[in-house]
Amino acid sequence: MPERPVALVTGGTRGIGIGVARALAQDGHDLVVCGRRPPADVRAAVDELSGLGAEVRYVAADVSRAEDRLRLVAETEAHFGRLDVLVNNAGVAPEVRADILEAGEESFDRVLSINLRGPYFLTQLVARWMIRQAAARPYSGCIVTVTSVSATVPSTNRGDYCISKAGLSMA
Repeated sequence: MPERPVALVTGGTRGIGIGVARALAQDGHDLVVCGRRPPADVRAAVDELSGLGAEVRYVAADVSRAEDRLRLVAETEAHFGRLDVLVNNAGVAPEVRADILEAGEESFDRVLSINLRGPYFLTQLVARWMIRQAAARPYSGCIVTVTSVSATVPSTNRGDYCISKAGLSMA
C-alpha cells in the first residue's frame, strides 16, 4: 500500500484552516495541524479530522517564533518522515483597529510576526526539506499560502493587517 501524502496546515483547527484540513483529509492526506491553543482545547477538531480517515497530529506552535517553527517541522518529520503539502493559513487581525495616525508598533510587530514573518520562514524550512525529499525519491511538493482580499483592498483602520497580507501575496 502506498504511503499517504502528508499535509501541514497552520491554524488548522478552526476557520479557513479546518476547512482546508477537512478537504485534505477527505482527499486522502494525513495531517499535522498547528495552532497556539493547548491540545485539550482542539480535541474536537482533531477528532473530527481523524473521523475523516486521516491520521492527525496536533502541534501547539506559534509560527511567529523560530523555535516553534523548528519544532513543528522536526515533529512532523519525526512522526511522518515526509511532507507533501504546506498550507500557510495561520493569521491574526490587530487586537485594536487603528488608522496609521494612531497605530502602535506593538500591534504592527505582532500582526507582521504572525501573518508574514512566520509563514515566510516556515516556508523556507519546509522548502529546504522538500528539496531534500525530491533528491531522495520521486516527489512532488506543494506550498500554499492563504492571504486575503486585504492584500489589494485597503482598510484604513487595519493597515498592519493589509500590509501583512500584501507581503504574503508577494511571497
